[in-house]
Amino acid sequence: MTDYCRPLVQNGPARPEGAVALAGTGLWFTHAEVLSRDAAPLVVAAGDLPDAALHRLTAPRAPVAGVAMDRPQIMGILNATPDSFSDGGRHNSVDAARAAAVEMVSHGAAILDIGGESTRPGAPTVPEDEETARTVPLIEAIRTETGAVVSIDTRKSAVAEAALLAGAGLVNDVSGFTYDDALASFCAGAQVPVCVMHMQGDPATMQDDPQYENVLLDVYDFLERQIGVLEGHGLDRSGIVVDPGIGFGKSEEHNLTLLRNISLFHGLGCPILLGVSRKGFIGRIGKEPRADARAPGSIAVALAGIAQGVQIIRVHDVKETSQALRLWSAVR
Repeated sequence: MTDYCRPLVQNGPARPEGAVALAGTGLWFTHAEVLSRDAAPLVVAAGDLPDAALHRLTAPRAPVAGVAMDRPQIMGILNATPDSFSDGGRHNSVDAARAAAVEMVSHGAAILDIGGESTRPGAPTVPEDEETARTVPLIEAIRTETGAVVSIDTRKSAVAEAALLAGAGLVNDVSGFTYDDALASFCAGAQVPVCVMHMQGDPATMQDDPQYENVLLDVYDFLERQIGVLEGHGLDRSGIVVDPGIGFGKSEEHNLTLLRNISLFHGLGCPILLGVSRKGFIGRIGKEPRADARAPGSIAVALAGIAQGVQIIRVHDVKETSQALRLWSAVR
């Protein structure tokens, strides 16, 4: 029987005796919920957790591409696509992308995530040469202009290789390294940090009828397996970020279950990335049909994740999110 440990995260100065720090951050917990596929949940004191589980939950996370993981960081979204669900076509030119990148960095983005293939529900696959042509000039321009850390959002090893040569420092694979068998070995050979995301199916079909035995534990097990794959290729766990893939092959209730319990994924011993910006479930719950008007709902969900210790939030609205994060930090 496998047990899963979800820290019951708290924050603030009233930290009682016996509390332990969460992943080297200012957050802490005194108890954790132990989950199992075979038994009812059980709440136990942090000190009663197995040593290995407690170590994964408490050990400070190493910087990712030089970006510190001891506090929340913002990843700005920059899509070089004509068909992304929210900002498709806005950054197709190098000049437009450069200007957007400079603005995002000035407002607090530590990482810029560049994508050349839309992964919205129903999106078709883009040929790798076209994806490369869309992204590489933008990466070169952004690195020259800002010096910011650039992440390449791709499933393809050829695109990742070209992006790294252009100056990218992180590979973000929405397929969790299941689409291109060569990508894991390439990233390990390059010793580049990666983000492993969970997605059920592929963008063209993922929202048709997503089904899980237990969405929380199924996603956790997938991420643990893929971390093992990357470690098997020679990439250290300290260079791996995990993303539960909100909205990628999940129903609304699946999304909400993952968000309510996202602190579980600290048990993987990796920084957690949360990408919810402007997604459909935010529009449905928040009653906002326009994707580019969903900043308030996106920020609300991002802050709920940050309160559970999420280290990276991937957003379109960098300025607004940065302001909210500063206020959250000040109040905390």
